[in-house]
Amino acid sequence: MSNQTDKIIADYKTLSDTVENLRTEGKKIVVTIGSWDLLHIGHVRYLLEAKKHGDIVVVGVDTDRAIKLYKGSLRPVVPEKERMEMLSYQSCVDFITGVDDLDDDGAWQYNLISLIKPDVFVAVEDSYPKKQQGEISQHCDKLVVLPRQAENTSTSNMIQDTLKKHLSEMMDLLNKR
Repeated sequence: MSNQTDKIIADYKTLSDTVENLRTEGKKIVVTIGSWDLLHIGHVRYLLEAKKHGDIVVVGVDTDRAIKLYKGSLRPVVPEKERMEMLSYQSCVDFITGVDDLDDDGAWQYNLISLIKPDVFVAVEDSYPKKQQGEISQHCDKLVVLPRQAENTSTSNMIQDTLKKHLSEMMDLLNKR
């Protein structure tokens, strides 16, 4: 690709057609979905591991609206367009698309994977409850559940730890006055 951001395909139908053409060439399609907020080593290791399960990796990126629904109003830290662009620079990622198929209660509607019907869907072990894993399995040939790829590198933990350290320092400074 001449431009890494050419990997970003917003329209699910266009993405589905592209993936289907690759599937007819014998390519195995892998899909994974996440927030990818504050891209870190755990994310990159996870994506590299996902690539081992197929030929083409499609990464769904939760939209800002979706993340706010299930992680709260202070997230995401990095806007969705920047998160997608950062993922486009990862050599193990072939295509990226935004995922905003949550209802108003935050329940995932599976629009992307029901259209693409991936050969493999890759998830982190604590991302989806067993019931939801069963629902995901209805839209793909195989569900692969991976352990976290790096200890203590979840974005939420990184944010909380950083805030705690800064607040502690600020309190120490205030107490010295």
